[in-house]
Amino acid sequence: MLILIAALGYFVDVYDLILFIIVRQPSLTALGYTGTDLTREGILLLNLQMIGMLSGGIVWGILGDKKGRLSVLFGTILLYSLANILNGMIQNIQQYYVLRFVAGFGLAGELGAGVTLVSEVMSKEKRGLGTTIVSGIGIAGAVAGFLVADKFDWRTAYYVGGGMGLFLLLLRVSVAESGMFARIREDKVVRGGFLRFLLVRKNFVAYVRCIFIGIPIWFTIGIIVTMATELASALHISGVVKGSTAVMYHYIGASAGAFLCGILSQTLRSRKKALLIALLALAATIGVLFAATGASSSFFYWMLLIIGIPNGYWSVFMSTASEQFGTNIRATVTTTIPNFVRGTIVGVSAIFVYLSQEQSWGFVKAAMVIGSVLISTALIATMRSEDTFGKNLDFIEG
Repeated sequence: MLILIAALGYFVDVYDLILFIIVRQPSLTALGYTGTDLTREGILLLNLQMIGMLSGGIVWGILGDKKGRLSVLFGTILLYSLANILNGMIQNIQQYYVLRFVAGFGLAGELGAGVTLVSEVMSKEKRGLGTTIVSGIGIAGAVAGFLVADKFDWRTAYYVGGGMGLFLLLLRVSVAESGMFARIREDKVVRGGFLRFLLVRKNFVAYVRCIFIGIPIWFTIGIIVTMATELASALHISGVVKGSTAVMYHYIGASAGAFLCGILSQTLRSRKKALLIALLALAATIGVLFAATGASSSFFYWMLLIIGIPNGYWSVFMSTASEQFGTNIRATVTTTIPNFVRGTIVGVSAIFVYLSQEQSWGFVKAAMVIGSVLISTALIATMRSEDTFGKNLDFIEG
């Protein structure tokens, strides 16, 4: 039940996160924006959402270590469910600004709290399967977002997301708190000391390495998938490429990849080996896509799906992040790391725009250079990280 509820919670999380990308254009058009104004406001709204996720990741993570994993699960789902419903009621851009920030703030805590709780209640040999199921089902929320947005008005799509979240609150009544957390709460161990924790060099290095391991995932989503229409134009792809369809194809692959990568990790009994294989496969498949000049739109879509399979290493990445640190700080790091990874897309996209436009490198060359650097960095960070498969998590950070 716990795995199912965490997975469905992440499903709604991803649904809302990707839904905005899908309904950005129709929602802003309905508010009267066109042309460059539509693009400008869309970028601003996305950045506000990401700022909300960055700040929310810190707040929810610390609360998860101080008050408990369950309190964060309830708080985040309630906040972003209500924000989703209100997003469907907006009448002007100012309301949209506020609600995208609030939605991002709420979305920030869902995955980290769920993965922390699942990791702490399952056996050390099988907990990787738990996080794999959470990630695999959760990532499919993007596909659901496409299907709902394709069939219904953008306001209705927001209402559906909010309704699914509120329904989850009823299921969560039956979930118990982590036994590991309950024990350290009774022992009055210092919990959630995020800044003090990062002042220890060993902890800081491990934390930064985890972030670097995850950045290629959001480079792929933020540059290659989100800007699929522009990439198709740069590659002279024949036929029409729709951004929303590109998102759906990629996330079908990513959902399958989350399961495959998690199973690979369990089979090899190693997080590091599974991550290294996924990163190398990601580099190879992106290279094939960038070399596909003049290909058909069907081939382009299928390559986005194939790229999604190694990009589904998010499941093993989240397990690795959760298993690196002690129980008294685990919720904080497991919640902040994925949100910092997501937030790096703001800087990565700025560098991409500078190289591709101001330096006249073009889309493909700029993306290849940035992708090569990020994937190489992730490979180095993975090789230097601890392999946490089967690690006993019942310990605290001094």
